[in-house]
Amino acid sequence: MKDLMYEIKQFNEERDWDKFHSPENLAKSISIEAGELLECFQWDSENYNKEEVCEELADVFTYCIQMAMKLGVSPEEIIMKKLEKTKKKYPVEKAKGVSTKYNKL
Repeated sequence: MKDLMYEIKQFNEERDWDKFHSPENLAKSISIEAGELLECFQWDSENYNKEEVCEELADVFTYCIQMAMKLGVSPEEIIMKKLEKTKKKYPVEKAKGVSTKYNKL
């Protein structure tokens, strides 16, 4: 992850783009790119173009990593922290094989 974060940082520094990457702008970009990812499945969810999906997914990941860097947090740490919290909300014995929201389990 550190190598990836370094590459993203270098890419942005070389173009002097960091000044555009406020948390608000990054959140907007994440949402926009997530919409483009969803668009890949808009009319046919079974016959999608995997290459296009991967490109849009990469855009979402890139903006998410940039947001973490801007906030000064570790992507791994915040994901693991959230996963632990989610494990408590969705215990295996109640959630296995069902998609029910945690407050209705």
